[in-house]
Amino acid sequence: MIYSTNNLRGEKIMNILEQKQIRYTITCGTLIILGLAASFHGYNVVSVLCYLTAFLVGGFHSAIEGIQETFQEQHLNVDLLMVLAAIGASIIGYWLEGALLIFIFSLSGALEEYAMAKSEKSMTELLNLQPKTATRIRDGHYETVDVEDLAINDVIFIKKGESVPMDAILTEGESLFDESMINGEPLPANKKVGEEIFAGSINLHQSCTATVHKNADETVMASIIRLVEEAQEQETKTSSFLNKIEDQYVKFVLVFVPLAIALFYFGFQWTWQESFYRGMILLTVMSPCALVASASPAILASLSNAAKQGILLKGGEALEQLSSIESIVLDKTGTLTKGKPTVQHAVIINENEKEVHAMMYEMEIRSTHPLGKSITAYTQAYKNSDSISFDSFEEVIGNGLVATAQGSTWKIGKLAWIDAEWKQHTALASDIEKYLEQGEIVLAIEKNGQLIGFYAITDEIKESSQSVLHYFNKENIQTIMMTGDAESTAEAVAKHLEISDYQANCLPEDKAAYVKNLAEKGVSVAMVGDGINDAPALANATVGIAIGEGTALAIEASDIVLLKNNLSLIKYGHELSKKMKGIILQNIVFSLSVITILILANVFQFINLPLGVIGHEGSTILVILNGLRLLKKL
Repeated sequence: MIYSTNNLRGEKIMNILEQKQIRYTITCGTLIILGLAASFHGYNVVSVLCYLTAFLVGGFHSAIEGIQETFQEQHLNVDLLMVLAAIGASIIGYWLEGALLIFIFSLSGALEEYAMAKSEKSMTELLNLQPKTATRIRDGHYETVDVEDLAINDVIFIKKGESVPMDAILTEGESLFDESMINGEPLPANKKVGEEIFAGSINLHQSCTATVHKNADETVMASIIRLVEEAQEQETKTSSFLNKIEDQYVKFVLVFVPLAIALFYFGFQWTWQESFYRGMILLTVMSPCALVASASPAILASLSNAAKQGILLKGGEALEQLSSIESIVLDKTGTLTKGKPTVQHAVIINENEKEVHAMMYEMEIRSTHPLGKSITAYTQAYKNSDSISFDSFEEVIGNGLVATAQGSTWKIGKLAWIDAEWKQHTALASDIEKYLEQGEIVLAIEKNGQLIGFYAITDEIKESSQSVLHYFNKENIQTIMMTGDAESTAEAVAKHLEISDYQANCLPEDKAAYVKNLAEKGVSVAMVGDGINDAPALANATVGIAIGEGTALAIEASDIVLLKNNLSLIKYGHELSKKMKGIILQNIVFSLSVITILILANVFQFINLPLGVIGHEGSTILVILNGLRLLKKL
């Protein structure tokens, strides 16, 4: 399986690297303590050997890495400066100072490895969205196989209630499929032979067979794994800039330090040893370790934090951009609304309401249709103590239910199926039209050929929607709703949620054009959607956010994926983004300030090498720890 072969291997390697770095650091620190003890008892040779061994244990990895990067990638890094400073200190007899430099530098490296490991672990634990096994039919035999073992043209068997393992073409049987995770629509799709069914959709009606027509690497699971990998590899603008200046800065330091040593010796008339000593301090304190570490640990910690909450990012860049958005465009169905229909109104005429509701409960309890579930939830209070025995019962796919019981024939379903002339029914027509105009779904009830009532069903607004939109309005971020619903429905929802603007009767291309137009005007815009129809708009946004368990297409087109269908995660991501940028700015200002102070203190001979090492590496550790604060939930 993709997850087990790639992600588990990567996680294992990361754990090994982290453990090695920690072991090197502990061993280096132990050797320094032994060296101090030996020096205290007068065993100077043993002390020097301990310090030298500490050099090799704690600094070997950094030295090799620095040399390899220098020659292979033609890029100078801070590792090289630290190694040179330690060697320089040992040349003039400052073994303890050099060993201490290596130890603290190794410790900061271990902390960075820890941040990376935490991020990797948090994200890989979330990758469990698609079914792992499928039933394949081969030579008339049914066999259970891993989803990743399926190939194009394989025939699969999908039981009632099962998730579709792969995108496929229906070859036998007709059924209803819950595609809410694909298109955000609460109503199931009636699929017939020859039509496509999507991975992750749920078979609601009856068993069927289908032929796979896409590869395993095109599934939602594969797409999310790619997102994890990209999140680890991609840099933000800030971290990219800091890494780019590292090479030039190191070159400057390597040129500046010899010139400073010459200035100390010839200009200040210091001794050669003092001049060289001050040069090594300068080499240490000018190293941009803290500056380079200002962004990466904070970004990794933020990615880990976001992943724990169910926010998956393609990289830190998306999280960084989220804090700067000026407008946020949201799809309605399944994004602002629950995507789970509920009965809002029930109208019964010329019949006993309790008896009708009890009959509808008994009929709908036998159905797997989502609208049926909403009706059973509404009518449950009216059910009889004894179950009603039906003489006949049929679920007419795509239309509704028909049953015969106690000498009467009952039907519930679509208006056109129940009564094509319902507008002529003076007792009900006005109410039906009113609820239809409000965007509600109307299921008609018939008894013995007569229209006797209806249920008006709507997709309720999520509890989180109002608070989240209030938050963005408070942040002076324009909120825009886009929906394929009628104008009246869109207006009602927008008014209820205090949305700045809305667009109704939108096709996918309309959403994409609107978002693109905003982006072309220079507006930093986030688009939030959950299905295939939202993919073009997601791709055109500054930050595309796929909410819920969306399609592979929506995920590929987005920059951020919310693994939980919870709108509050967008608010959390925005707050996390702002905090991350704030901490990175703190780190940059702090690291530059420390470098400046240490350089001046060295010129005026206020510090020695140990203090320079502690000041420099201590600032690096503080910067990393400040970044790791983002691991905690906000």
